[in-house]
Amino acid sequence: MGEPTSSLQPFRAIRAWLPNLRQEIWILAAGQLLLFIGQGFTLVYASIYFVNQLGFSATQVGIALGAAGLSGILGRFVAGNAVDSLWLGRRRTLLLAAVISGLACFCLAFADTFEVLLVGNLLLGMGISLYWPATLAVTADLTTTENRAEAFALTQLSNNLGLGLGALLAGQYIAHSGSYPVLFICKGVTYLVFGLVIYGAIAETRPEQGESAPSLLQGWGQALGDRPFAIFLVANIFFAVYGAQLSSSLPLYLANFVPGGNTVTGFSETWISYLFFWHALLKITLQLPITRWVKPIPYGSLLLVALGLWAGAFGLIWATGVISANALVPAVAAFLLVAIAEVIYAPSAIALVGEMAPADLRGVYFALESECWAIGFFIGPALGGWALDHPQDWATALWLGLIASATVAGAILVVLQQRLGEPARVARE
Repeated sequence: MGEPTSSLQPFRAIRAWLPNLRQEIWILAAGQLLLFIGQGFTLVYASIYFVNQLGFSATQVGIALGAAGLSGILGRFVAGNAVDSLWLGRRRTLLLAAVISGLACFCLAFADTFEVLLVGNLLLGMGISLYWPATLAVTADLTTTENRAEAFALTQLSNNLGLGLGALLAGQYIAHSGSYPVLFICKGVTYLVFGLVIYGAIAETRPEQGESAPSLLQGWGQALGDRPFAIFLVANIFFAVYGAQLSSSLPLYLANFVPGGNTVTGFSETWISYLFFWHALLKITLQLPITRWVKPIPYGSLLLVALGLWAGAFGLIWATGVISANALVPAVAAFLLVAIAEVIYAPSAIALVGEMAPADLRGVYFALESECWAIGFFIGPALGGWALDHPQDWATALWLGLIASATVAGAILVVLQQRLGEPARVARE
């Protein structure tokens, strides 16, 4: 009788170690895992495909990717109202996001002209702009202050696991077949499957609104008038610009501007997929442990630490473009720093917004937080594509410029840290 009980001990230990969250959070995390496997299919290879295979210039691709950010900027204003409204709410907004994003991916799979490339990215930006405020609002609705950071860490874990698996599978597929359009088709299918998961398993979570609920315009005014939140938004744009480089400029830079890589110009697609898998594996392994370890630290301090790690990573990426041998070493180290930075930043930033936002305005608050990423993905790819269209010196100088910008972001975060303060956080808890 004792042996079966002993055999269950490892599983009980794992269950006890996992965060205590509602069933809907785990279902949403499973759906996001499928979704981000599809996202990983094209994360690394989109810019390489459009430039090296279809012959678009890096500037054209940067403009097209930036167009997704532009439509995202507009779409998030729609999303903020939709997520908090009676006529759509959280659930229907997620369903609409899945359909639009799936159609965008099918469009990109057959993008043989710049116009089609542009339309596909505009649709994708619109779909993503609806997705993020809705899924973050659902997670905030289903959690408390005590477990909110861990819930967001779980969703980040699902995202990172999906991205890593998708990037690795895509790298092996490209190495054997070289057919990039299939990756976009698979990505579109995963968006539609995610929509089915939401339709079948997630109920509406929007809280009931009383007679005193603010109007849509009043909600935007209230959010923008929240001084600590407004300071956070400015700093968040810098993090968004940095994140945009990871999926737009960095893969092309590693392929075409690294003299110490394993090809004439840089790293091969297979090696780049290994680097991104390493990055994802680190985030998967470290996400929950680090989130729990840093839980007592104020959010402002955590954001400063993440910023410092990003700056260090940019320095290492710059080094890959100026050394003539063994570029893999600084590249691996750069992805390590980026992984730790993202593990610290994402749950802290999102949980902070969840605490700042009133329950009936979470859609607006998360829409504005997500708006930062739309702005960042509008600025970042265009800036990076312009730099990579110039000679080697300009391409490497991009990373030095990003390091310089981190000093400005750091000053803003110091002001935010003073506004928040540890006593303010304790009071909220």
